[in-house]
Amino acid sequence: MEEMWGWLVPAQYGDPDAEYRAMREGAGLIDRSMIGKASVTGRDRAAFLHGMLTNDIKGLRPGQGCAAAFLDAHGKVMALLHVYALEDRLLLELPAGLTEKTLQTIDRFLIAEKAHFEGADDAFAVLAVQGPGARAVLSTLAGTAVELAPHEHAALVIGGVSVRVSQRSEAGAPGFHCWVEPDGAAALWRAARGAGAVPVGARALDVRRVEAGVPWYGHDVDETMILPETGLEALVSYTKGCYIGQEVVARVKYRGHVNRALSGLVLEGEHVPASGARVVADGKEGGRITSAVRSPALGAPIALGYVRREHFEPGSPVMVEDGERLSAARVVALPFVKPS
Repeated sequence: MEEMWGWLVPAQYGDPDAEYRAMREGAGLIDRSMIGKASVTGRDRAAFLHGMLTNDIKGLRPGQGCAAAFLDAHGKVMALLHVYALEDRLLLELPAGLTEKTLQTIDRFLIAEKAHFEGADDAFAVLAVQGPGARAVLSTLAGTAVELAPHEHAALVIGGVSVRVSQRSEAGAPGFHCWVEPDGAAALWRAARGAGAVPVGARALDVRRVEAGVPWYGHDVDETMILPETGLEALVSYTKGCYIGQEVVARVKYRGHVNRALSGLVLEGEHVPASGARVVADGKEGGRITSAVRSPALGAPIALGYVRREHFEPGSPVMVEDGERLSAARVVALPFVKPS
């Protein structure tokens, strides 16, 4: 076991290599119940969040969803989230441990709008099925083909349990999140295992998501970064109209550039640097490492980290300084490993 965002979670179930292979070649089963959750009701819920978040919320129809970011007025990232539209509410997926803080911050912008936010961290367990075999596992359990586009979701019955399934990739390959009432989580877990999903711990998940170039809030993104530095442009609608932090995001896209950005690094040797290790180029510090693992697919240490724009070009040589250890590295395009 190990701690992740204040939760005690399985680091591994006994064979991390098998867990990694399951996510890359089959279907991995992961308890993701620590993610933040909230429900938004009221007639103005979509219009209000449309003006808060970077993506198009008013355009979502029931059964649809999207990824988005919540920024401050300076364009800094306060939270990364996913929004799911239902007939009578919106469901929000938030970074673990940030539900209360995020809802309190958003509440300050409510004036006369009819929108009610309620934390739902304890109302749902979330089990993720991830990997190229995930769709087949869930289709077998549901007795019907689970055909969902990214962020689409539907209510299904699996193993006798009511489940809301969303198409939600954690590591580049196809994947799904299953939202279920806590009393039904054990039955859903057993059913997924019986259909061939392999339990996966935090370490194998971390390897796969870094290989896929997927940044995590609190690891690779936080409120010290402006959104354009994170490479998460897919979270932005440039046609939706105003939202908090829009001026900074639009200025960078149309009239400027960032001085640093989240990039991929492949290191020489076998040493996996710690988070916070310095990225050095031309004798000057150019950034820092945010996440690093050893990639079985590449047979080398890889890292997500921020580098200065002089070294954005893939192939640019840099050094990683981790304490007294200095390792040569090169910048590469993300993802490190494309989905199977």
